[in-house]
Amino acid sequence: MAEPHCDGLHLDPAIREQARQRLLSVRGHVEGVLRMLEKDSVYCVDVLKQIKAIDGALDKVGAMVLRGHLRDHVATAARRGDTEAMVEELMEVLKYR
Repeated sequence: MAEPHCDGLHLDPAIREQARQRLLSVRGHVEGVLRMLEKDSVYCVDVLKQIKAIDGALDKVGAMVLRGHLRDHVATAARRGDTEAMVEELMEVLKYR
């Protein structure tokens, strides 16, 4: 199946900056987990907590991008009456959520 046409990442500039900041934070958390794994004295549950925090932050960024996609791509397909393309695209998106 061909990729649907996308004319770019549509995010409100404030949302884009929030996503960027959250990802920078995630990078810091991942680096922290890497440091934790180098120490034998680190408690496993502490590592799991950090991994869960990273997962949650990534999920929030994914939700931001999904909201922009729904607003700017899926909604425009609906207005064009391109129902089949809209359904196919939503099914594709759901694979990653």
